[in-house]
Amino acid sequence: MRNNLGLFLTKRAFLTPDRDGYIDGRPGGVRLSFRELNQRCNQVANAFLADGIRMGERVALLIMNSVEFMEAYFALAKIGAVIVPLNWRLVADELEFILKDSGATRLLYGSEFIDTVAELHARGDRTDIRQWLQVEGERETPYFAHSYEAFRDAADNTEPDAKGKDDDMLYIMYTSGTTGLPKGVVHTHNTSIWAVHTIAVNAYYHEGDRFLSALPMFHVGALTPLALNVHQGATSVMMRTFDPVRAWELIEQERITIALMVPAMMNFMAQAPNFAQYDCSALRWVMTGAAPVPVAMVKQYADMGINLLQVYGLTETCGPVCLMDSENALTHPDSTGKPFFHTSVRVVDAAGHDCPPGTPGEVLVSGPHVMTEYWNRPEATAESLVDGWLHSGDVAVMDEDGYISIRDRIKDMIISGGENIYPAELESVLMTHPDILEAAVIGVPSERWGESPMAIVVRQDDNLSEADVLNHCIGKLAGFKQPKLAVFVSEIPRNPSGKILKRVLREQFPGPAPA
Repeated sequence: MRNNLGLFLTKRAFLTPDRDGYIDGRPGGVRLSFRELNQRCNQVANAFLADGIRMGERVALLIMNSVEFMEAYFALAKIGAVIVPLNWRLVADELEFILKDSGATRLLYGSEFIDTVAELHARGDRTDIRQWLQVEGERETPYFAHSYEAFRDAADNTEPDAKGKDDDMLYIMYTSGTTGLPKGVVHTHNTSIWAVHTIAVNAYYHEGDRFLSALPMFHVGALTPLALNVHQGATSVMMRTFDPVRAWELIEQERITIALMVPAMMNFMAQAPNFAQYDCSALRWVMTGAAPVPVAMVKQYADMGINLLQVYGLTETCGPVCLMDSENALTHPDSTGKPFFHTSVRVVDAAGHDCPPGTPGEVLVSGPHVMTEYWNRPEATAESLVDGWLHSGDVAVMDEDGYISIRDRIKDMIISGGENIYPAELESVLMTHPDILEAAVIGVPSERWGESPMAIVVRQDDNLSEADVLNHCIGKLAGFKQPKLAVFVSEIPRNPSGKILKRVLREQFPGPAPA
């Protein structure tokens, strides 16, 4: 079989055709066997081929968690197209940049995003999109778009000729950059397939597992597990949006055995009313990461018979870096575990030398699942990939037994509810306000989201209020990136070279953010 990730679904449909492949977690949601899922995937692939799609052509997906996202992903993989997953929380300006930078020529979008899409369409050649396909919903398809379902259903479901393979690009996934501009992480069929193999060795899948996830599919944290589930023959039970009570209902109703959630989700679930009434006896483990997992939470779920497996991953590694095994989750509750089987990790000092056990240093990662480049960013690629090692920008310590504990983020990234936020992007928006002289953004503790952004502002006009600062960001940034509070100072501390001393600001403004 060719090293084409899309063919995973072809083989799985052959091996276990009648097993549940995809279940929409909404009441009455669609349920498809692997055979049915593969047939729909083939229809999408053949529809694009009939429309003249070229190998390597970029297709953007602005779709919430749904079977349409999954079938389009595997279909485009089969025929050698390049997928550009879009964060549906972004505003039109942010999406326009990604579409133009990636060179996407086709856009599949959900009807709930019609207003944003209409705005993008009205901008004309500021993007290269020439085909607009709307997944049917409550809103009528506009004049410039076509029905995705009609486009798909007009094609036959025979297997298309696989075209992409090995080192051909599979997707470009954009992450916020420290300069304020998103960077496109390039993954190939090979890097993505190796990510699947890497997790499969460590992740304790059993025959007939049923996997629950509420992470958005545009995240590598959800996209790689979807491919892993197909490879392992596990049923994907996907929540369109996260709801803690519905999560418990699905765990009971669908006999969920394994799951993926960020710590904020696990916290909300533990606060759901009467959550102990739900039968979770089938649930063996929940993989959780993207933010530190409180020791108390690990123990709380362990008392329920559920192992919380802390994972450390990056978009640049297609997901896997480190994983805490279930045997040691309680003995090392503050650790993210050891490197995955096909992953190597070093903790190094500023000179690139390995740090002694217990000494903080930067995390370096190597493995066949590491990205090939940042799209159109040769300088950023050269800075991040050095001598076969990915420089993560994260600070960690490694103990004598090889367990990794993440300590800090060199790049001052904020993680709010599992979403990565880079202060430079917010700072650039704040500086467009005529009454702001200087601005800095730090993360402060949030009981609800883990961290939330705080704006620290030097104002030109003393009449500028906190509400003015916060309102200025509305519509210019996705909702999860919005500063939750703002404070005013006479001067922002900087080092001799002019760099903002974020450490000083964090000491000066410890938070917390408002609930």
